[in-house]
Amino acid sequence: MRRTVVTCLVAIGTLCAPEALAGTRAVVQTRTYAITGSSGTGLIDAMDRKGPKHGFMTHAIATTAYTVDWDLGGGQDNGVCRLRRVNGTLNLYYTFPRIASPVTPALKSRWNRFFAGVRAHEETHGRIAKEMMRATERSIAGLRTANDPSCYKARREAQLRIKTVYAEYEARQNAFDRREHSNGGHVEHLIAALIGKH
Repeated sequence: MRRTVVTCLVAIGTLCAPEALAGTRAVVQTRTYAITGSSGTGLIDAMDRKGPKHGFMTHAIATTAYTVDWDLGGGQDNGVCRLRRVNGTLNLYYTFPRIASPVTPALKSRWNRFFAGVRAHEETHGRIAKEMMRATERSIAGLRTANDPSCYKARREAQLRIKTVYAEYEARQNAFDRREHSNGGHVEHLIAALIGKH
């Protein structure tokens, strides 16, 4: 269970629109890949072979990826530029395994518990990304720059603030993964329970 490459796209339009709009939204897409196996170990092996790529050689059990688009607009009055439109779109992409073969009731029960833990892990990544969007919106909404008739300074400052917030939340994403994937951590327990060692 890993977060794949996170791409943040910042589309900052010309700061000329007078309307006062603000808001962020999330668009979520879920993909699955089929696995087969007659045991917990077999299902783990199938995920290792068929899971989404993570890095050059390895495969993940599940992934969360996202892109971000910002539509910023504003205007200037007497040389003072102010952002009046801060609209962000978070595109979240989850990839999960899906059993495509018959399994015993006992294995199905273990799988359901395993999958619930996997989903919770990935949705935590999604929640952190949504928090990042709200924090970014707060950091740039109403941004004002003086002596900026072309709004060049405002665009530059907005980009700087966005990158700063992204860095903070990327650190949170990485810290969460380190905890979950540590020896004896949550992911290890999920896998052991699926195999039947717990």
